[in-house]
Amino acid sequence: MRAVASRLRARPAGHYDGSILGRGENPYPLPSAGVPIRIAFVGQSTYFEACVLESPATVFVEFREGADADAMRARVAAFAPDVVVVFRPELLAPGVFADLRVPVIGFLTEPIPRRPARRTHPDLLQRGFALSKLDPNNVDRLIAFDPLIVGTVDPTMRVWRSLPLPVADRLYAPVRPYSAQPSVLLVGRSTPYRERFLVRPKAELTLVHAAFGIGTDELARMMAEHDIAVNLHNEPYPSFENRVSLHLAAGQLVVSETLSPTHGLEPDIDYLEFATPEQFLAVLRTAVAHPRAYERVRHRGRRKAEAFRASRVYPRLIADLYADLRAFGTERTAASHAVTR
Repeated sequence: MRAVASRLRARPAGHYDGSILGRGENPYPLPSAGVPIRIAFVGQSTYFEACVLESPATVFVEFREGADADAMRARVAAFAPDVVVVFRPELLAPGVFADLRVPVIGFLTEPIPRRPARRTHPDLLQRGFALSKLDPNNVDRLIAFDPLIVGTVDPTMRVWRSLPLPVADRLYAPVRPYSAQPSVLLVGRSTPYRERFLVRPKAELTLVHAAFGIGTDELARMMAEHDIAVNLHNEPYPSFENRVSLHLAAGQLVVSETLSPTHGLEPDIDYLEFATPEQFLAVLRTAVAHPRAYERVRHRGRRKAEAFRASRVYPRLIADLYADLRAFGTERTAASHAVTR
């Protein structure tokens, strides 16, 4: 796998030259040599369009819970992709991709119960139940955003990789000088748990709470307008929200509730960490009153965000995918009808 990735890094992102996989049978037709790989991303745009590889050879197909799965399937097929990446594959109707003759990656993005757990939050139970309905015939490989949920997912379908959601290249920005009056941004729906942390900061500081889904362009604009970004969990259970990666990429100072896992980020080096409402308020007060106090954290976080860049992540991931399919095959029905070469 390392050799596959290293050979791909020497080429333009998303290209395939015919030599990566070597000789052998493949469960799906290989992409045409020397042209960009065509990737169809499927998911809810307000959450996942910020996580895709953007190029003339990619498309984002809108799909959310309760939407017309057949219409989505038709749009994907019309694009004639070489690879499909589905965010939240557990929401797909059973069999909707069963005969789609291209590799399909399912990207698990939601926190679910971890094992072992003495007590489980009802929100996690609900998400875990949705995950249990995933149809393995819709996807060839599963990626989990959190390695700690693998033990829960495996009985439904084995997890192939674990990595955080990538960040679209257009959301990356240099670290900007602080404004005269630093402001704070929180992106995410309102929950009673979050509001317990926000009562005093909202009263004392300039804190903008974007509580409803916003598009990628609007998100980029808002991140450029605020120096500091906040990450709070939805409910009182640990997780790693992809908004942390988004804000770091935008060059903001990130102030986050304790992350689990951290995906290589170091608390109080790449971002500022807190665990209680009192700690949260104290960190924000200092960051607003003395913006240069955490200047090194801001720059270090922006540098670390390069690991999440979509044009860095997806080419390596897709190279690994083709090599893995050639080596180990797939159980999807579509593969039994695919042409090998």
